[in-house]
Amino acid sequence: MPAHNEEQFLAGAVERVVDELRRRGDEFEVIVVENGSSDATAEVAARLCAAIPEVRAMGSGEADYGRALRAGFLAAHGDRVVNYDVDLVDVVFLSAAEAVMASEGAAIVVGSKRSEGADDGRNAARRTVTAVFSLVLRLGFGLRVSDTHGCKLLDRTALLDVVAACEFGADIFDTELVLRAERRGLRVAEVPVAVRDARPPRTPIARRIPRSLLGLGRLRLRLWRQSA
Repeated sequence: MPAHNEEQFLAGAVERVVDELRRRGDEFEVIVVENGSSDATAEVAARLCAAIPEVRAMGSGEADYGRALRAGFLAAHGDRVVNYDVDLVDVVFLSAAEAVMASEGAAIVVGSKRSEGADDGRNAARRTVTAVFSLVLRLGFGLRVSDTHGCKLLDRTALLDVVAACEFGADIFDTELVLRAERRGLRVAEVPVAVRDARPPRTPIARRIPRSLLGLGRLRLRLWRQSA
């Protein structure tokens, strides 16, 4: 769970995940990767570690969502890794994703905001950005699933080499991970999720759009050179 300036929301998100996984009877750990926060997020993470045995915290001085995801994945001990954002903890997703992973042999199961049956209740601007981003990925990269951001269930063993090959952070890491997995012939599946605006986005959309498009352009060039 990456956490950047999430002092108001982090404890509730972590406690919800812990309660659900304890209810299921799973052996688990929750890894909070604080990255570059200017508020008390690191202190909240430390208090959660002290109070909840299953919680671990990592820290980075760099505000980078993608590199936080990568660090958490590499630090995980389990065979399966679930990416949750602080503002998107969908406990229903996990059971559905596990069933798909088992039945289809998927290395990645994406919680899609755009697949049939999904319920995207975010504001119109965020839905539009997701739609444009997905269209660019489908037409420019041949992406076969409908979404790459948000919660994902990952087969850690199958993806270790793929994660090691990923070069980009920020908004692009999880997209690069899904694209590289597909290009290696690994199965990527998706299940629909319901999402709502739990809080304002940490990066304003006006800044995120050009940054993401520039990142996708660099990723497209890198993948083309590596396949040439």
